[in-house]
Amino acid sequence: MSNQSVTAGVTLAGVMAHCGGNPVGAAKLLAGTTASAPAAPEPYAALAVLWRDRRPELKAGLEGDGSLSAVAAQAYFLFLEGDMDNAVMSLGSVAGARPDVAWGAAPWFGDEQFLGTVSAQALAEACLRTLDYAHDLDSDEMRERFAPWFGAIDRVSRRSPVPESLAAMARLPRACGRYEQSFALCDRADAVERVMWIAVARASTWRAVGDLDRAAAAFEDALALDPHNWSLYLDLGDVRAEQGDFAAAAALAEQGLQHEPQEVSLRAAAAAYRTRLSSSPEDLRALAALAPQLPDTAYREALIDYACAGPGLSPGLVAEVRRIRN
Repeated sequence: MSNQSVTAGVTLAGVMAHCGGNPVGAAKLLAGTTASAPAAPEPYAALAVLWRDRRPELKAGLEGDGSLSAVAAQAYFLFLEGDMDNAVMSLGSVAGARPDVAWGAAPWFGDEQFLGTVSAQALAEACLRTLDYAHDLDSDEMRERFAPWFGAIDRVSRRSPVPESLAAMARLPRACGRYEQSFALCDRADAVERVMWIAVARASTWRAVGDLDRAAAAFEDALALDPHNWSLYLDLGDVRAEQGDFAAAAALAEQGLQHEPQEVSLRAAAAAYRTRLSSSPEDLRALAALAPQLPDTAYREALIDYACAGPGLSPGLVAEVRRIRN
């Protein structure tokens, strides 16, 4: 957005607030202006004046409003009130919904007071919220837009290296293809304490890189730290399946079932991997019954593909199961 457009937006917001008696509409208009020019200081200055002069009306009018412009405005108002944790979590929600906007370029996001105060736990939650909508962030454009987030992650993780929070933070740079930063967060956390979630973060990053041997080794480390966690057996089993070791994959799914016998993803994985090993029509039918219950479409399709590649299966049964996939 040009400087002229920013000025026009700020002027119109002023008219709405003071002449039209609509401070909430003015705040949302200004927040929309920040979406078009997130680094421009003028809309934030106008929002600060509006917050100073019309705070009760804004609080009442924005409460419960989940629109993008309302949440973006509230993020800045929370910053002005010194509530850095809720400010960053609100901005994370906005960035998750619209990652095509460089929300982190907002002047307050790089403010020393913010970076020196926001907690590791809140920044970690904000990072998770940026991933809520499963947008593809692995591109040069996204890496540029999220650059302020990477800087905040580095700053806060050094100041407050809480391992569980660092594991959550690591998901954002990994999603953006910044694997070095993800590994660096794991190393920083390990220097404090070795915990299961960091081992999982490391494993997931190796898996994203494509190094399945190192991913499997890291998942084994995670299991050593938390041997009763059924999801770790599933994760490691899935990596073994990617490596072509379906005997190990099936055995791991069965081990997971010992800890959570009703978990549908474990039951489906065990049926799929057994089918690939033995070409059992009973196991393939069991997978067909379980597959519609799997919430992750990509995972459901992968299990069906593994199972249907088993040699000697009836073409008619395979076609029936593939219809579930499609």
